[in-house]
Amino acid sequence: MEVKASLKYLRISPRKVRLVADLIRGLPLKEAEAQLKFLNKKAAPEMAKLLQSAKSNAEHNFHLNPDNLYVSQCYVNEGPTAMRWMPRAQGRATKIRKRSSHVYIILQEKNGRINKQVVSEVPSSGEIDKSAIVKSSLSPHEEKMSKFTKDKGKPKYNKKTFNKKVVPHGRFFRRKAI
Repeated sequence: MEVKASLKYLRISPRKVRLVADLIRGLPLKEAEAQLKFLNKKAAPEMAKLLQSAKSNAEHNFHLNPDNLYVSQCYVNEGPTAMRWMPRAQGRATKIRKRSSHVYIILQEKNGRINKQVVSEVPSSGEIDKSAIVKSSLSPHEEKMSKFTKDKGKPKYNKKTFNKKVVPHGRFFRRKAI
């Protein structure tokens, strides 16, 4: 179930609002609210209000539990730009662009997580039915975090090439002669 909320004509530059949007994308709802509460950006309180609006839409319109929601999409589009003029030296004038943003948040419900499924009967031949094995379904944020924890024990460099000394040859230009 998708729950949508939008905030239009926010008088903050889209580039600055995208910094906040990128931070909460893929997070569970409570974690996203906590991030926005302590974030020191101008767009954070506005995004928190929008997130609260999406949460209320989920509760009252769709009767969803907010504990099972996560931010599946959060994107920022450019709104209309107001032009103002600033006088400059020697009779010139330059434009001041007052940019605005349109912000959209889409919440989705997490699937019920299945961590383990115990196979009640194992065939005597040692073969396991592939339909009995079920993978755990994780939210996109949890999948992303699991990728980081998998590769902790492995070295990230090749030991043979790591100990070789690099000789700086083939330079095009030397400042001083040797």
